[in-house]
Amino acid sequence: MTATDAADHVVLLTGHLAHDRVVAVMSGSSTGTFTWEVIDAGVKVAALMTEEIIRRRVTLPARATRVVVPGRCRADLAALSAHFGVRFERGPDEVIDLPQFFGRAGRTRDLSRHDLRIFAEIVEAPESTIEAVLARAHAHRAAGADVIDIGGLPDTPFPHLAELIAELKRQGFLVSIDSADLAEIETGVRAGADFVLSLNEDTVERAADLGAVPVIVPARPGDLDSLVRACERMEAFGLPYMADPILDPIHFGFTESIVRYHEFRRRMPGAEMLMGTGNLTELTEADTTGITALLVGICSELAIRNVLIVQVSPHTRRTVQEHDAARRIMHAAKSDGGLPKGYSNALLGLHDRVPYANTPAGIAALAGEVRDRNYRIEVAADGIHVYNRAMHAVKTDAFDFFPDLGVETDGGHAFYLGAELARAEIAFQLGKRYAQDNPLDWGVSTDRRAEDLTRLQEAGHTLKGKDRPREEDA
Repeated sequence: MTATDAADHVVLLTGHLAHDRVVAVMSGSSTGTFTWEVIDAGVKVAALMTEEIIRRRVTLPARATRVVVPGRCRADLAALSAHFGVRFERGPDEVIDLPQFFGRAGRTRDLSRHDLRIFAEIVEAPESTIEAVLARAHAHRAAGADVIDIGGLPDTPFPHLAELIAELKRQGFLVSIDSADLAEIETGVRAGADFVLSLNEDTVERAADLGAVPVIVPARPGDLDSLVRACERMEAFGLPYMADPILDPIHFGFTESIVRYHEFRRRMPGAEMLMGTGNLTELTEADTTGITALLVGICSELAIRNVLIVQVSPHTRRTVQEHDAARRIMHAAKSDGGLPKGYSNALLGLHDRVPYANTPAGIAALAGEVRDRNYRIEVAADGIHVYNRAMHAVKTDAFDFFPDLGVETDGGHAFYLGAELARAEIAFQLGKRYAQDNPLDWGVSTDRRAEDLTRLQEAGHTLKGKDRPREEDA
């Protein structure tokens, strides 16, 4: 317990195996704003604590002001709060994350807000059916898009353009028409398009007739002066617009185009701006989470409040989700006047900031206390650990464990351990957090399904049986 005589006294509930480690981690943390103590709930494994076990076995000290249970404890916290008359909170899954958890206490990490509008372009619309485009539009909106951009293709007929935009509007979408063909733009606007991509100094006079908000681009590649002149004319007309200096691909003017965005913002500090990020995400063979974070960070610094994204190449299949996550992280960090760090792991797909939940020494200490035959699997800096009462092996290749496990005649058990060890090996190779019976967290690179944990837990009951810790093992 800390020596501070603070009014806030936190009780951390845990199991026998983790008790000493929770005390050690909390003792090494800065907790000057509250006092704390750790209570063993009477089970070996903290995740096994149920509402009934906590009610029956735990007695809280009179000065407790709140109780923190491990993240994997699925007890009904509202019911426990009502029963004990003290607020129960769900903490992190891993003991090692307790300092970060308490460090965030009192500071809301609000990722519900943002100030960046996402235009999601459907470039194949002229060659797709209306039904196919609508399906894509709904998927983009579910992923975070605010506007569906209907792209025209050069020398490609688009006979169903008006019908498509009218149907999108009927279904509640904001729509932009993206074409170099003024006739297509006029058709799209008559059908109800809200935005036009794009006009320039030579065509900006049409803006008043169109009635939709236009994106203004340079008349010639890299011609910032022509963009400024066109935008000044729009302001003279008293009409809304967005300016896009155009982001160029790497080795084709990328660095200079970033300078252009900065210079345009300097020259027109109040102008609404848009950045099309597809020339980097689509045309760079690299994972797009980092690219997106960087570009949205530039947008945040320059107060660019609109982005046009393209999601065509297979490696950009999650670009909408990435922009949605990035805009929330950047907005929160900017609002706090801080770095975009510690807000979310949504853009950390391949590697984790804190990849290991335990140390080799910590795992060895836990292994020494195990008295049952259930296999535990953990990952630390030295490799994959598998242990029970009879063995503790550390290897870096999942196949190397097979001779030690004794599952040659137990197909279900072997299947379970094989799947878990393959996951553990991937986590070790990449430096990702591994937790037995839980899917690896790939951030926004994959869907996070609430049913994943339930499915894995049910599979564990079916496939591994004797490896699942049980309350009677306590």
